[in-house]
Amino acid sequence: MRLAVSWLTVLPVRAGRVDAASCRQAITLAPLIGLLLGGVAAGASRGLELLAAPPLLAGLLVVGLLALLTRGMHLDGLADTVDGLGCYGPPERALAVMKDGGAGPFAVVALIVVLGAEAVCFGSLPLDNRTGAVVLALTVGRAAFLWCCRRGVPPARPDGMGALVAGSQTPVVVWAWWAALLAVSVLVAPGRPWLGPVAVVAAGALVVALVRHVRRRFGGITGDVLGAAAELATLVVLVVCTLAR
Repeated sequence: MRLAVSWLTVLPVRAGRVDAASCRQAITLAPLIGLLLGGVAAGASRGLELLAAPPLLAGLLVVGLLALLTRGMHLDGLADTVDGLGCYGPPERALAVMKDGGAGPFAVVALIVVLGAEAVCFGSLPLDNRTGAVVLALTVGRAAFLWCCRRGVPPARPDGMGALVAGSQTPVVVWAWWAALLAVSVLVAPGRPWLGPVAVVAAGALVVALVRHVRRRFGGITGDVLGAAAELATLVVLVVCTLAR
């Protein structure tokens, strides 16, 4: 758990042992980090509402806070993954583009759309389900790691974060987390018990499609793919909960 906090947030927590086993355990516990981040984001959103901040300004500030709390790591993964998927050539070429570190046009557009949409959602979520929707979105985003790292999904490279955690999550663990999120999601919106489950299923479907596509394009997953899955799953939950107001 210390490694998960140290790895996935900026909180000054000593990681302790850092090896393949502890990295895999950190992936298993990643949804708890989403729960923590979701609580902070929900609290910030409610505080800005009490200060009468305009909705879009409040949403942008919450997005900025989350980027700060996570070192922008998942956003960097989203940018690199989109650039890799958008380039021509064999998998080796795509992986080289992702490792380059620069932001191409695909990355810029993806970041604008995802960050802008998240900001609008954070500022527009109905008051009766804002806290639940935000916490659910951030937790589902980290649960996406487990699907990306489930057994049978290989790493795209022999080194790096993807190689450490690829194939590390058993089906029991993966499905247990997603089933638990599906079960508690009925509490997100009072009077609309269907809203949370629809959001979780939609986010899960997108993650499944993403992993399937990157396996074909890259040959497996990388650490960047984990970040992209987290951001996209988070966005889907926020959008579903916002549109169903």
